[in-house]
Amino acid sequence: MKRFENKHAVVTGSASGIGRAIAERLAEEGAEVHIFDRDAVAAASVVTAIESAGGQARAHEVDVASSASVAMAVASIDRIDVMVNSAGVAAIGKLETTTTEDMDRVFSVNVKGVYHCMQEAMPKLRLSKSGVILNLASIASHVGIEDRFAYSMSKGAVFSMTLSVARDYLDAGVRCNCISPARVHTPFVDSYLDRNYPENRQEMLDQLAAFQPIGRMGTPAEIAGLAAYLCSDEASFVTGVAYSIDGGVMNLR
Repeated sequence: MKRFENKHAVVTGSASGIGRAIAERLAEEGAEVHIFDRDAVAAASVVTAIESAGGQARAHEVDVASSASVAMAVASIDRIDVMVNSAGVAAIGKLETTTTEDMDRVFSVNVKGVYHCMQEAMPKLRLSKSGVILNLASIASHVGIEDRFAYSMSKGAVFSMTLSVARDYLDAGVRCNCISPARVHTPFVDSYLDRNYPENRQEMLDQLAAFQPIGRMGTPAEIAGLAAYLCSDEASFVTGVAYSIDGGVMNLR
């Protein structure tokens, strides 16, 4: 299918993991995709992969925590039809073990980063008359998860911002939704296990998988499939919604 033919999409944090899978899926379906990521080398490699597959993409070195960085990148793009906010960082710890530095780092990327990107992109999304914003939230937006105080705070904010933007821009024709995944098997998960659990890596991997009643973690491609639907005209009746894609966590645990 070519649901995004002649459309321009921005995907943040798209040099790896879920963001990359979404960028590649949108490009496969005809979008010209703008790769926003701090890692310029990795972003360029995603562009190469997309172009090798017959798609269109451009790389932008962007720090979403910096309003100036986001503004410069958005200004270089003539048109934006789809804005996907996937960039994010994690932090492990409960209230008493979460430092001020942890809170500031997570807030600057996961909350202010989404704010910066939505705010800068909105004038161009409004011009399209059918603009779409899709934010990556988390099941942590809705349920308590052990040792994820700062991360849960940030994803709760993403969910709330999604509702606010969806309500405020109905008349402008801009839809805004978010996806709330459970655990997804990404390179970040692998590097985290390699770094922190080298001696019992498989045991920890099994624990992460068992958290989902379905018995495994999700894949970036599965998240990308839902993202492509929500960003397409097929979802034109969907706005202000948090879609759980969680292997049964929300309703079956």
